[in-house]
Amino acid sequence: MLDLASGDCHNGISLAGRGREVICCDASHASLELARKSAKQAGVEIQTWHLDLEQSGFNPLPANYFAGIIVFRYLHRPLIPSIKKALKNEGILIYETYTIIQPKFGKPRNPDFLLKPGELRNWFGEWKVIHHFEGIEDNPKRAIAQIVCQKPLPQYSQSYASAQVLEADG
Repeated sequence: MLDLASGDCHNGISLAGRGREVICCDASHASLELARKSAKQAGVEIQTWHLDLEQSGFNPLPANYFAGIIVFRYLHRPLIPSIKKALKNEGILIYETYTIIQPKFGKPRNPDFLLKPGELRNWFGEWKVIHHFEGIEDNPKRAIAQIVCQKPLPQYSQSYASAQVLEADG
């Protein structure tokens, strides 16, 4: 399981406490050091990756590697194709971040870090959507979009499927 742009890895440590192998990935040395200390205090093991996820022209994530990826309160649009490739077939993605309505409630305010209506769902629309929400949440009040989805198995090409039918009939 990858906790992407994890900060202090609060979510990843929670998953590690439930027996999951977790890699906490962030660009901040200080955040990852705090994550290691928090994991030790919680009695769980995590791995940490210090990685700049926003390097131009660079895919920082290994392909078909993770059974699950979680992303909370982070948006870097050029990274979306890398996230999609990094999940194994039938892997699970849990993603939650702010929408363009968020400035009514506080930070962040930069539109580069805020989802447009339907944007998150559109990125993963061809995947099996298990949960989707876009709207206002309370405690604290915030404008968010959430998705839990599963990467599909590769589809058989039409010619391969046709050949299999012919083989079975013949």
